[in-house]
Amino acid sequence: MNLVAAILVVLVAASHLGFLALEMFFWDHPFGRKQFKMTPEYSKASASLAANQGLYNGFLAAGLIWGLLNGDTSIKIFFLTCVVIAGIYGGLTARKTILYIQALPGLLALIAVYLTR
Repeated sequence: MNLVAAILVVLVAASHLGFLALEMFFWDHPFGRKQFKMTPEYSKASASLAANQGLYNGFLAAGLIWGLLNGDTSIKIFFLTCVVIAGIYGGLTARKTILYIQALPGLLALIAVYLTR
């Protein structure tokens, strides 16, 4: 179970690094606009907000990596809980798909980590 939990945490951290890249560096580029179905005008106007959001995703990934590297279950549980809460909030306020892309993987990893305690 420890290996499964670690793999799930790595996947969640990797996805948040991907969110960071997309929101900070590709938001106002054709790739980012295609992913979020945005017009060039909208992506340009919202780029600074997206970059800020991307930075927060980077902090979530950093916390998960920190928890993996030092083996502290409490750190992993804290950051996975943050991921789940952010995913639920995003799913309720922005797009329902965030529930499946962010909250569900975070929840699965959280359950797996909790079971390894």
